[in-house]
Amino acid sequence: MKVLFSSSECSPFVKVGGLADVVSSLPKSLAQLGVKVSIVIPFYEFLKLKTPPHLVEKNISLKFGQNETFDIWQTTLPNTKIPVYLIKNPKYFSGKEVYLSEDASSEGTQQEAARFLFLSQATIKLAEILNTDIIHCHDWITGIIPYLVKKEKKNFKTILTIHNLGYQGIYSPEIVNYFLHTNFSTKVNCLKLGIVNSNRVTTVSPTYAKEILIPKNGFGLSKYLSQRKNKLRGILNGLDTQTFNPQKDTFLKKQYSVKAIKNKKYNKVFLQKTYFKAIKPDTPIFALISRLTSQKGIYLVEKIIPQLMKQDVQFIVLGKGVKQHENFFVKTAKKFPKKFWIKIGFDEELAHQIYAGSDIFLMPSFYEPCGLGQLIAMNYGTIPVVRAVGGLKDTVQPVKMSSSIIRGTGFTFENFSSKTLWPTIEKVLSLYKDKKIWQQVQINGMKKDFSWKKSAREYLDLYSELYS
Repeated sequence: MKVLFSSSECSPFVKVGGLADVVSSLPKSLAQLGVKVSIVIPFYEFLKLKTPPHLVEKNISLKFGQNETFDIWQTTLPNTKIPVYLIKNPKYFSGKEVYLSEDASSEGTQQEAARFLFLSQATIKLAEILNTDIIHCHDWITGIIPYLVKKEKKNFKTILTIHNLGYQGIYSPEIVNYFLHTNFSTKVNCLKLGIVNSNRVTTVSPTYAKEILIPKNGFGLSKYLSQRKNKLRGILNGLDTQTFNPQKDTFLKKQYSVKAIKNKKYNKVFLQKTYFKAIKPDTPIFALISRLTSQKGIYLVEKIIPQLMKQDVQFIVLGKGVKQHENFFVKTAKKFPKKFWIKIGFDEELAHQIYAGSDIFLMPSFYEPCGLGQLIAMNYGTIPVVRAVGGLKDTVQPVKMSSSIIRGTGFTFENFSSKTLWPTIEKVLSLYKDKKIWQQVQINGMKKDFSWKKSAREYLDLYSELYS
């Protein structure tokens, strides 16, 4: 069985968000189950390649606009034999950014449409060359592939995985018709086309699969998802436990494990010494590693900052996003230099160090299809505070105590309100003072199996249904 993943991101070559981690880590587990899996992404000019790729085929013709050509290059996922194919065409994959419009859920630019429509068409051509059985499409970026496969009467089966329903890739009919030689008369929604035309639709957690069937959570697509309900499945994202493993993580100042959890403190000392200039072992460090957008509940965090800064705490933020949120955190860092620190952007090494060195991980999302941050945090013994939605609800078990038994892996709250979040924070700060209970909650989280093993088998079952 040959499966081709098509995506705009794949770690470590190019990463904007969690999509990159899924596209690189799931294939590793599938390969262990015997699936012949490969990946295709654009050959961006800024791609991070430690070893030079090799040319597979040159000047492949593509019916796109006034006809185009592209080259196929190949590398492999690090430490695996999984092929990663790179679609090279400087006309469509130049520039310094992956996404060319701020909000891909609204009508994007012609340049962005061309980029990902080209990737979609090139994926189909590559699938023919590789004699692929199943094309596994990821998000709106390649959501139009199932439609094109049907239109062109190709033999491939298609699966669409929805990582975030809020981003849909909506373009004018004139743009799409020009590039794909189609006859759309209204705006083209790439994600909708994928939902309607794919053989199977998956999303990244069981709870999110239920939530998106409700109109208020469906971003205008709940009707079409409900029509495909029998073909829709929520499969929880896993974690690359080789990359995110505190026992082996080379980014850390001191490696540690559930049996040597006391060594986690050396990573906290590093954060405090480097960013707060004061080593305070009893002061909890809050962490936020996120896109700074409304979806991630950043507004709630801003609302509680005045109260939080009155406490004996430190807060470290790593992320980028809406300028309004960036500016708020930058101003907060200037106002409270001994308590608050932020880096705008993304830094892989620093992210690992924050997961290892912080005590509390904030993720108060408005909605969250799955989320990887809370999984990484628990794996590193950092206790998450999350809103009980989507994958957060599926993965974080609320702390509960009865006699001498301490259950749970984190703290959850229901209502999307700072008035609900703050009492949860107060509860966290109170429990933090009891080191015995706190450490048991850390251990509970670190003992959880967040690997891809179970989820990869669910995908294998799905592929087998289509392949048989």
